[in-house]
Amino acid sequence: MLAAPAPVEVPAPPPPRTFTVVGSGDVLLHDALWAQAKRDAAAAGRTGYDFAPIFASIKPVVSAADLAICHMETPLAPPNGPFRGYPSFSVPPQVTTALADLGYDSCSTASNHSIDQGVAGVTRTLDALDAVGIRHAGTARSQAEALSPTLLKANGVLVAHLSYTWSFNGLHRPARMPWIANPIDVAAISADARLARIAGAQVVIVSLHFGTEYQHAANSYQISLARDLLANPDVDLILGHHAHVVQPLERIGEKWVAYGMGNQVAWQNQAYDTRDGIMPRFTFTEVSPGVFRVVQAEVFPTFMWLDGLPGRLYNVYAVLANADSPPALRASCLASLRRTQAVMGQRGAFGSGLILHGVAPV
Repeated sequence: MLAAPAPVEVPAPPPPRTFTVVGSGDVLLHDALWAQAKRDAAAAGRTGYDFAPIFASIKPVVSAADLAICHMETPLAPPNGPFRGYPSFSVPPQVTTALADLGYDSCSTASNHSIDQGVAGVTRTLDALDAVGIRHAGTARSQAEALSPTLLKANGVLVAHLSYTWSFNGLHRPARMPWIANPIDVAAISADARLARIAGAQVVIVSLHFGTEYQHAANSYQISLARDLLANPDVDLILGHHAHVVQPLERIGEKWVAYGMGNQVAWQNQAYDTRDGIMPRFTFTEVSPGVFRVVQAEVFPTFMWLDGLPGRLYNVYAVLANADSPPALRASCLASLRRTQAVMGQRGAFGSGLILHGVAPV
């Protein structure tokens, strides 16, 4: 009698590819912030500026992401200055070392302050980011650079990062260098996204500097623009900034927009809500060969402590989860979380599955 043939083992299909993206709001340096960085360097026995302690609380969130995207609001100065704040910024480039140490992979650079310091400021900013290994999108040193999409690897998936701004504060790009900084234009964004796809991008993320300053609600222009862009099959996610306060997230179809992530760091002490920020984290999964969708959207709230030295950026969730957090800091972070929670729900994000970290420990 012949023996039955051994069963053929069929290998299990590989799990779908997945990766995470973390975004964040404006890196907006004021003189009080670089004064804090100077104190932190001195406390460590060094000269110059050390921004790492200001950002330290958010490092676990940034470093754990497969792709982390920051927003450089202002042009960078030479290492020894002179440094300038509002209204025409030129800030310490040493901040890039801290951003790289956190784990940021790319930084959007198109903002209303992009050309505050002209061509030299754009060049210094991109050179400084290059020096620490942070990629960038939104401004360019040459036409060839402007035409080349910023392509990044996230857990083996090729992702394009694009960046645009609604305004340059009345300044004009040089007539022969219109490519130096990207204004928002739906046709141009669509063309750039298509070129990024042709270059191999499987996901396209668009950073937009837009919205009404200090207004929590997304304005009609933001909403219309988000709908237009997310209707484009080449655009997968929008990360917004500029308002200096938190604005809502919204799922439009199968895609997400973060209308405004607030400030990442700033020393805007005029109102508590300018100290609030969010760091959204989006998990992309391959839903069919080569097609990726956001399957989970989360938000990590942040708070900028300015009620006494040292000035620090805090991960609200981490502060509230730590029973040993100082009472004043805990109270401020709890108030910040409540403000952020109220804003996040404005456009139905919680009904669409958004997770707000920090709610559970409250």
